[in-house]
Amino acid sequence: LDDNTAPQIQLNFNVTLFALHCDYVSVDVWDVLGTNKQNVTKNVEKWQVDEYGNRRSFSGRNRETRELQYETHEETLEELHENGIHVTQIGSKEHFEQFTKEHEMAFLNFFAPWCMWCQRLHPTWEKFAEEVEDEEMPVGVANIDCVAHIDVCREQQIQAFPALRWYEEGKYQEPPYKSDRTVSALVSFATRKLELNAKFKDWSKKSEGKTKQEYRELYNVAENPGCQVSGSLMVNRVPGNFHIEAKSVNHNLNSAMTNLTHRVNHLSFGEMGKNPSRQVKRALKQVPESLQQFTPLDDKMFLTTKFHQAYHHYIKVVSTHLNIGSTSASMPILYQFLEQSQVVSYDEVNVPEARFSYDLSPMSVVVGKNGRKWYDYLTSLSAIIGGTFTTLGLIDAVLFKVFKPKKL
Repeated sequence: LDDNTAPQIQLNFNVTLFALHCDYVSVDVWDVLGTNKQNVTKNVEKWQVDEYGNRRSFSGRNRETRELQYETHEETLEELHENGIHVTQIGSKEHFEQFTKEHEMAFLNFFAPWCMWCQRLHPTWEKFAEEVEDEEMPVGVANIDCVAHIDVCREQQIQAFPALRWYEEGKYQEPPYKSDRTVSALVSFATRKLELNAKFKDWSKKSEGKTKQEYRELYNVAENPGCQVSGSLMVNRVPGNFHIEAKSVNHNLNSAMTNLTHRVNHLSFGEMGKNPSRQVKRALKQVPESLQQFTPLDDKMFLTTKFHQAYHHYIKVVSTHLNIGSTSASMPILYQFLEQSQVVSYDEVNVPEARFSYDLSPMSVVVGKNGRKWYDYLTSLSAIIGGTFTTLGLIDAVLFKVFKPKKL
């Protein structure tokens, strides 16, 4: 039986999600004692990654997301429409392509009717469009319903609602709008975009051999919707799970576009982590590698090819005590584990999550090494010599009896 009395255990993880932006990645912890931590921020880091999963830019420590400001309007949306509808309603995929090409600069709101944040934004968006017309800004402002036109939103990879995106000459200019959802903030954003576009026009006139698009690429770096999340958690030594899911305090997630394809770069339990101490390394050299199951999930890829699916991992953790060498008393407790993974399907309205469920075994593994004393070799050598003389004596007696001359 395991005699480990520690109330908590350290869980170390490093997971790359290839199709989920860092803005929407949340790490949650739950266990049977009632622990339920949402969006754990302590000791958790996020990195944006490219399409191959390589780190590209540091997104910072996982901090509480700031809630965006909204405006409260006395008029209803219907009352705002009394002097005309200022926001263009996209009616089809062809209309979307035509609108973004007709307007050199366009600002689009991808929404869902059931999204509460979208409902709060509609009056502000209408007032913003009216302000754009009053100021005679060369910007097209439009709405597109992602429930009615799911093909367009799927092609544009809309992961959350509302998604406010800026288009120039029919091409989406990353990143999406992330500031406050007020008329003044939206007008300021559009104004900055217009000023930047004017600078690009001036540069393209002055420069030979370079186009406006080539200059724009220096400033509009494409954001790959991938994130590497890593860190360590202190969890209770009871059955539980930690899971990575798409969540946001300012958006409603689009479950139809949430892809939890991921690669486990590292997963381990205990203080050893990915870089064990010299003492542990020396001890493990004496243990066959086939018996070392400390990181069986490392560098494994879990690909989901369909929406509304995600991998769940089931882990059985076993305490391991290394009683090897003269310093075994100070050796830390290690943890091996067995795992099994399977694809789980979700309902269309639920957002999938990559779940790691763990349970601790009541048994433990004790690794020891029994050496032989020097006098054991002398005893064995004496036994061999004595056995040899005894055997030769028996053979001699048998031969003497067989070949002894008979008396006549």
